[in-house]
Amino acid sequence: MRTLFLVLLLANAVFFAWARYVSPPDAGADPAPLARQIEPEKLKVVAPAELPAPTPVAARAAPTPAAAKCIEWGSFTLADAPRAEKALEPLALGPRLIQRRTEEQARWWVFIPPAANRALALKKAAELKALAVDEYFVMQDEGPHRWAISLGIFRTEDSARARLAALEAQGVRSAQVGERETTVPKVWLQVNGVDGGLLARLKETARTAEGSELRECAP
Repeated sequence: MRTLFLVLLLANAVFFAWARYVSPPDAGADPAPLARQIEPEKLKVVAPAELPAPTPVAARAAPTPAAAKCIEWGSFTLADAPRAEKALEPLALGPRLIQRRTEEQARWWVFIPPAANRALALKKAAELKALAVDEYFVMQDEGPHRWAISLGIFRTEDSARARLAALEAQGVRSAQVGERETTVPKVWLQVNGVDGGLLARLKETARTAEGSELRECAP
């Protein structure tokens, strides 16, 4: 028994000596890891909260909005301009709405031919009012058009005929279009800072006034 113990002890001693001094190093192990580090004193353990946030992918550039424009609506006589301004009230334009006054050379008008006298002219005017026609003027000055009723003066024949068609739709039967060379004071209603949405609403409003025009402001 003693002999067996001594044999085992000797065998352990021999194995230790072989493993320590004779056997080749393990290929997957680094026998001297600390010696291979580069500036180990600068190593720092970083907590997850200290990690820098990832840089977000650059957002796609938003399309540049269309530049706001100045749009003007007209032209209106001095008498008709207040009615046109009232039609724009639902748009709440505030200080963006201004008037531009000008003089225009008109060549066409819509009219009812002269009556024989003032009484007949006023009777015809009453008939117009009963048809809900409010834009008219009884001409009383001396001349060939005395006691005629003017229903609008226009720069173009197309505008005059558009006005005539609207009047006929209201039941007016005696009106006609004719040439009339005259200079008249007119009003354009200018709206500044008009974007696409406001322009669409202005177009809807402009359709309510026959013969009117919506355009970019004159330079």
